[in-house]
Amino acid sequence: MSDSAEYDVAIIGGGPGGYVAAIRAAQLGLSVALIEEKNLGGICLNWGCIPTKALLKGAEFAHSLGKASTLGFELSEWKFDLPRLVKHSRDVSSRLTDGIEFLMHKNGITVYTARAKLVAKEQLELCSTESDPIHLKATHIIIATGASPRMIPGVEPDGDRIWTYFEAVMPKRLPKSLLVIGSGAIGIEFASFYNDLGVDVTVVEALDQLLPNEDADVSAFVTRSMQKRGVKFLPSTRTERALATVDGVECHLVRDDGAVETSSYDRVLLAAGVTANSGDLGLGTVGVEIDGAGFILTDSRCQTNVVGVYAIGDVSGPPCLAHKASHEAVLCVEQLAGIPNVSSTDKNRIPACTYCRPQIASLGLTERQARALGKELRIGRFDLQANGKALASGDTEGFVKVIFDDESGELLGAHMVGAEATEQLQGFGIAQSLEGTADDLVDVIFAHPTLSEAMHEAVLDAYGHALHA
Repeated sequence: MSDSAEYDVAIIGGGPGGYVAAIRAAQLGLSVALIEEKNLGGICLNWGCIPTKALLKGAEFAHSLGKASTLGFELSEWKFDLPRLVKHSRDVSSRLTDGIEFLMHKNGITVYTARAKLVAKEQLELCSTESDPIHLKATHIIIATGASPRMIPGVEPDGDRIWTYFEAVMPKRLPKSLLVIGSGAIGIEFASFYNDLGVDVTVVEALDQLLPNEDADVSAFVTRSMQKRGVKFLPSTRTERALATVDGVECHLVRDDGAVETSSYDRVLLAAGVTANSGDLGLGTVGVEIDGAGFILTDSRCQTNVVGVYAIGDVSGPPCLAHKASHEAVLCVEQLAGIPNVSSTDKNRIPACTYCRPQIASLGLTERQARALGKELRIGRFDLQANGKALASGDTEGFVKVIFDDESGELLGAHMVGAEATEQLQGFGIAQSLEGTADDLVDVIFAHPTLSEAMHEAVLDAYGHALHA
């Protein structure tokens, strides 16, 4: 490659936001450069969303084996091979990475393996260990650099005993005990995974509610469910220090009331959120504004305060979700390409899924958030214990909760817990996107027998006429 080049669009970061932005820009006839320092696909494909789901599928299967007798099977002996499950997880990631490389070639996108920074308006400098610096000029620059695990003072990951998700997704062996710091989606998924494989798991959370971003009913239900499985939860507790020793990790835990507990664990997983990858990008050189947490400030169309510079995905702030990044990628590219009437992002319509057991799927406002609006609400709930398909499959753990504006019938929020809840949530998402009301959802004919019938029953319950409750 030459030491200088010019493009319509240059994208920094090859994760779900960056590579989707590159594809859409190329589809619109723009010349595109994609700069990725490490692996195409980003954290989601290589270390997060995809490989963890492969691991969780293995854990789910282990759970299913435990109840095989209910369905008439007697399994006298079975053996679990952790390296094989990890290999399956890595193979899935590799296959998808190869697919993205193919799509880059197919769409005529130039990919640079390098680290990029802004050096002037419309100017980037690319550095790698394999070549001299390359200078690019681009009319539009999209920053899609994602986020990294948030560090806690006193808890220093060492890649051996104190983990981030990088190590947790590739364990060499199962630890005897595991302390998970943080009860968001990442922490709870790994807690569920390791617990299903027989690890003694404890989850510590600084806030008073586990799964703090979820509806309170969801949090309470999942907490009870996982406690029944043997997972221990320590809310309102901070991890002040974690020291790796010869035998494990010594942890000093401090409760909000001042009580101090010192405990030892085989491994510790730091899952206390993420921080934006906004450093070393040269943002100050061109005056791009960031907030106090390092997230790049943008408007509803992903535009920063500097004309021609955009930010999408995790680096532009929560919710830090792959599908949010991909959606913003398309929106951003279409508006910079001049396509008329491009919609802005409504963060209340971004679904969130947690793939623990039981699964969690949420959309819109929690009950607490909805009540804070001062509106009269209609709230419906239906438990899966009364759903025929759930009973037949032996997965009755969970419920559906819906929140409507009493006056307009607008769907303000939907919250689901249970088997395949993450696959069903989009039904509510489509209804919300089409501005469907409670009356519209009441009139939908749901197939029988399906788990999704619980969604219909929850809507009916909001108006006092659930049929099977």
